[in-house]
Amino acid sequence: MDVLQGKGLTTLRVILGFTLLTTTLHYAHNIIRAQDYPQIPGISVLAAQITVAFGWVLFTAFGFFGYRYYVQERYWRALGFLVVYSLAGLVSAGHFLVGVPQIPAFWFSTIFTDTAAAIALWLFVSWAASKLNRVSVLDQASTQH
Repeated sequence: MDVLQGKGLTTLRVILGFTLLTTTLHYAHNIIRAQDYPQIPGISVLAAQITVAFGWVLFTAFGFFGYRYYVQERYWRALGFLVVYSLAGLVSAGHFLVGVPQIPAFWFSTIFTDTAAAIALWLFVSWAASKLNRVSVLDQASTQH
């Protein structure tokens, strides 16, 4: 019996759509206006831009495969990929480790919407994992001889 079959897909789509929107906006601004963000000493603006672009593509690929595996009902693999994808939102808060970005309020808010997207994805993964780990009394009884 598949405990997740037909469950959570709409919620996952909403979370992934929100994550894709917010990270695309934030990462694009981070690439285009990299000089407005606190710089890590020793890393050029160009190197930062390349790293951010590569990171967005890599994280988004994890999100794509996580969704694909979820639809294919390969849940544990999907959840692993989705947790990695959530890092796309979480790393945005890393700006504050170097300094406070001096950017317009809209772009500044995308740091927080990225983090909110990461938390939403973690909550979804936690919910799905708890469903997968739940064993009913009937399941337990069927294993006893």
